[in-house]
Amino acid sequence: MTSMKEQAAISRLLSFLQDWDNAGKVTRSHILNNFIENNRGKTAPELEQEFSQGASLFLVRLTTWLRLTYMTGLCLEKILKAIGIFLSAVSSNRYLIEFLEVGGVLTLLEILGLEKIKEEDKKQSIKLLQVIANCGRKYKELICESYGVRSIAEFLAKSKSEETQEEVQVLLDSLVHGNPKYQNQVYKGLIALLPSASPKAQQLSLQTLRTAQSIIGTTHPSIVACVLNVLRTMHLEVQYEAIELIKDLVKYDVCTALLKGLVALLIPSVKETSKLQPKILNDSTVLQLTAHLPVFLQQAAAAKAIGVLARSSNSLAEQMLHLRVVHSLMAAMGNTDHSNSQRQASLTLECFVQMFPVVEEHVRKSMGEELYKLFLSNAEDLHMKIDSIQADILAANEVNVTRALNLGGLSNSNMGFYLGPRDQEQRDYITHFQEDVKGKE
Repeated sequence: MTSMKEQAAISRLLSFLQDWDNAGKVTRSHILNNFIENNRGKTAPELEQEFSQGASLFLVRLTTWLRLTYMTGLCLEKILKAIGIFLSAVSSNRYLIEFLEVGGVLTLLEILGLEKIKEEDKKQSIKLLQVIANCGRKYKELICESYGVRSIAEFLAKSKSEETQEEVQVLLDSLVHGNPKYQNQVYKGLIALLPSASPKAQQLSLQTLRTAQSIIGTTHPSIVACVLNVLRTMHLEVQYEAIELIKDLVKYDVCTALLKGLVALLIPSVKETSKLQPKILNDSTVLQLTAHLPVFLQQAAAAKAIGVLARSSNSLAEQMLHLRVVHSLMAAMGNTDHSNSQRQASLTLECFVQMFPVVEEHVRKSMGEELYKLFLSNAEDLHMKIDSIQADILAANEVNVTRALNLGGLSNSNMGFYLGPRDQEQRDYITHFQEDVKGKE
């Protein structure tokens, strides 16, 4: 038989549950406030003691009300916080299973996609998903099996709150760790986020991609184009993260494609630069608006990235020499429409000149003594000192260090080391010059 004390506790529990069942919206909101205030941080045994071993009876009422009202947003933040007290309690595995059995994960993911739901409510949903993911591999798999990666990634791209976006990053980082079955799915989801219109989403995706890349160990073919496209950003924090990821990616099989892509960005296509000349801008009285043309932002960022890579590795620098990086850098230095492209290209060219005597020789010859002295005296400020004729000389340069390197005795086997086993196109390009020189001799 139960003692008087136990009977009194059961009576209090039944009275509490009856009050909840009969309460309206306002009263339930007050009940939730009191529950959250009085039970935050309690363990599962403490919650059971509070509810006379019937805590699950209140949890099931919370989950039922959540499923009935989540689309309206009614008291949603408070309901999620109350459920969070159960799920995050020490020794709460029983509560977690009860929540999942009624479709808790799907409900949380659906909340992320609802337009009428407040950002703060969605943030609470993300926090609950974090709690679930941190409970172990099978729970991470459950989230991913419920099309969670897509829902979470789309929310990150659309969210207007940087604080909420950072919570999403924590969740994605959790899903990529200790989740071998679905880590590639998370990795691809992060790559898909790179074209996002949200700079914060791009920044956080790039950061998490670095972690994911080291875990997975192989690259996805689309990552090169996506990362290079991010260099069009005008947000320096995003550019920084993109260059940091590029530094990691050159250690993988996409190295050659990445270097080729960076060098190619130094000379924008005619199609891109033709956008510079709309008729309205031909009027000298109209303010020139080309300073932040995305293709020039990308050009400057590519020049900067090339400099970072060259300073980090002689081998990478040599590979880029064979891609005619010197010619392309000098062409970028002649871009009078974007001073930062000139500045970054000049600083990177200075690096190559200091590293390779053959580059110094060809650059000096192409520039002429006067311009070369200006370049040596202060590469960073060169763009402010040159005139239009000197800029044209740079833009129209025909420097070909590749031919000199080839004539210097670089064998085809060495070319394979520098260019990569699959770079037949570049090898043919160099061979063409070798035959051309022999013919002239």
